[in-house]
Amino acid sequence: MRALALLALLAGPAAADPGTDLAAAAQAQVGVTTIYDPAYVGLAFPGGDLPRERGVCTDVVIRALRDAWGLDLQAAVNADMKAAFAAYPKIWGLSSTDRNIDHRRVPNLETLFTRAGAGLPLVTDPAAFRPGDVVSFRLTGSGLPHIGIISSNSAPDGTPLVTHNIGAGARTEDMLFDHPMTGHFRLGESARTWLATR
Repeated sequence: MRALALLALLAGPAAADPGTDLAAAAQAQVGVTTIYDPAYVGLAFPGGDLPRERGVCTDVVIRALRDAWGLDLQAAVNADMKAAFAAYPKIWGLSSTDRNIDHRRVPNLETLFTRAGAGLPLVTDPAAFRPGDVVSFRLTGSGLPHIGIISSNSAPDGTPLVTHNIGAGARTEDMLFDHPMTGHFRLGESARTWLATR
């Protein structure tokens, strides 16, 4: 799967803005993923997934990258954590990788995307966000991590919408500046190649 993703990235001219493909793949989950389900589940590897009607915020990102670009975050996180375990958060007290859940944790995706060179400055200018950008947050009040993908659509005031799953299934909503932002990532060609070769 990773070899196919790398070939797809290297073959032929790139789309003018490949982020629109990622935004569309996230949007396609709206109305399909209707249940928020944070349960720990044993998954096939590589390419493991829950039934599409259920998942959490990270599953929106995982499925979008798989559907749009053939990138398997389950495999990428697992390989990179094995190569650089000390670089990843120690929040869960693990001493080794867990391919069922590691890629479904926001802090691990933040680390992976940072290591891929995809990180951008955190700003409050709506113009700084493009379709397909990945954004992460810590929810106001609870401090829980959250993640989503910038949509191709905007609110009436020009603020980009975010496709995410915050508790009621995949939705595209005006929430970009509702919570403290902790990550803004743009998975350009070099980052996608890096992820495909993990």
